[in-house]
Amino acid sequence: MAEPTEERAKSKKVGALAALWPFVRPYRLMVLIAGLALILTSTVSLVLPMAVRRVVDSFGAGNLAILDTYFTAFLLIAALLALGTGVRYYFVTRLGERVVADIRRAIFDKVLGMSPAWFERIMTGEIVSRITTDTTLILSVIGSSVSVALRHFLTLAGGLVLLALTSAKLAGIVLLLVPAIVVPIIVLGRRLRRLSRENQDWIANSSGKATEALGAVQTVQSFTHEAATRAEFGAVTEHSFLSAKTRIATRAVLTVIVIFLVFAGVVGVLWLGARDVRNGVMTAGELVQFVIYAVLVAGAVGSLSEIWGELQRAAGATERLVEILQADDPVHDPAHPTALPTPVRGEITLDNVAFHYPSRPDYRALNGVTLTVRPGETVALVGPSGAGKSTVLQLLMRFYDPQSGAIRLDGIDLRDMSRETFRAHMALVPQDPVIFAASAMENIRFGRPGATDAEVMEAARSAAAHDFITALPDAYDTFLGERGVMLSGGQKQRIAIARAILRDAKVLLLDEATSALDAESERAVQEAVDRLSQGRTMLVVAHRLATVKKANRIVVFDGGRIVAIGSHDDLVAEDGLYARLARLQFTDGAA
Repeated sequence: MAEPTEERAKSKKVGALAALWPFVRPYRLMVLIAGLALILTSTVSLVLPMAVRRVVDSFGAGNLAILDTYFTAFLLIAALLALGTGVRYYFVTRLGERVVADIRRAIFDKVLGMSPAWFERIMTGEIVSRITTDTTLILSVIGSSVSVALRHFLTLAGGLVLLALTSAKLAGIVLLLVPAIVVPIIVLGRRLRRLSRENQDWIANSSGKATEALGAVQTVQSFTHEAATRAEFGAVTEHSFLSAKTRIATRAVLTVIVIFLVFAGVVGVLWLGARDVRNGVMTAGELVQFVIYAVLVAGAVGSLSEIWGELQRAAGATERLVEILQADDPVHDPAHPTALPTPVRGEITLDNVAFHYPSRPDYRALNGVTLTVRPGETVALVGPSGAGKSTVLQLLMRFYDPQSGAIRLDGIDLRDMSRETFRAHMALVPQDPVIFAASAMENIRFGRPGATDAEVMEAARSAAAHDFITALPDAYDTFLGERGVMLSGGQKQRIAIARAILRDAKVLLLDEATSALDAESERAVQEAVDRLSQGRTMLVVAHRLATVKKANRIVVFDGGRIVAIGSHDDLVAEDGLYARLARLQFTDGAA
């Protein structure tokens, strides 16, 4: 993740929150109802001081009937205020929850479709932080701060008008105080916005570090790296705290300045008003009315200064979320995708393919690779580590696009089809199989969600997984834990192979699929794979050459290029790279 000090696009104002409007727009009716309730409560709040003035001025009249009328009006006003506040709270809070749920879903939907090339530039923990922490900030704004800010703004605007109508002289004095209050809000508000953004960046960084460490907790513990990992996480967390402390201090200073100036002004105005009452310039009721309006205006200004900080933080959070929603994926579907001819034959063609990973632009993982795999053919890709074998499978799944050349399925360039179209006819067994936090049954059914229990069990038998699954505490219903912590490496691979078998795809991609199996399980799985390969195109990446001797062709990679193609016997006879690898493995095996 980029450090918080790195230059990033930053909003110059709270207007960044306007990016939330597309999520709010579908719920305009809720906005309208909440707005009407807001206007009602603000209006009632502004009418209340008028009623107070009449009550105060009527004390000397001695007419109890008038007093009864005024106090009855007070009750009606209180009822309207309570009703309006309740309605506003319900619809505003509901709107906030609804909008944030939509934002979280939109972010997740966007991220789930992004290619691995995009994930090279961002940590998963940071994405999780944006989905949780940043959306929580937005929830507080939409579900509370915005409506409260609007209510205070209406109170401020209406209060200033009514102040002028009550006493133009005193209102003029109040207006003279406004610049003294606004300037600190603007100056410190800018600093607060920057600090808020920096604080959120550090929080995301902390979340990313935690996710990374907890995801590899066994590795951390096995290398006795706990102390260093704790120190690293502690340092990032401390940075986050120090950033938050600076932000809090800045906001506290802003609050102190604004509230003191506001209430100092109120005291001054009250002192002048008391002198006017003594001189008969205004009545006691008018002074009380003016003071109440002044308090309302002062409270509105003070609250707005606090809410401004919340809006600044939410603006920063919105920017971060918009960054994801507007992120450009280097791999994307065409606007008008080409359909894959049916029935799918499974012919794979690599035409002069050159590719380097985005994070390693100076190193070519593949360099001018040309290869055609005929329908139903089993082709093994072998070679030393880093030769480009697994990269071929990555490109076939279109996790990345080559910088030059083309990859075709049944004569159609993968870039001309939607990824969902051709991936539906492929099944991948990765070198590091993924086991979800679900039951064994659901993990295998992931290959074909509509499969029956009987079909899942048959796939497990074919992958030599049935016996160990039935030995689990709840058999196929056993929860396998996060990332399959209950299983051994070989058991994970057999679950992944069963998943691929269940998918029943035309093209099978196996990346070291039997590397973690014992000899007996490997033989059983190999037999299952041999049966499964009938009528299907299969590419097998393997270091263990004994598993690929039966392949129709063996393609030898070295340095991102194809250096030899042939059968096992032919390649051994050529006495090239494959022969050297074979001698090493089979000699070691014999020993």
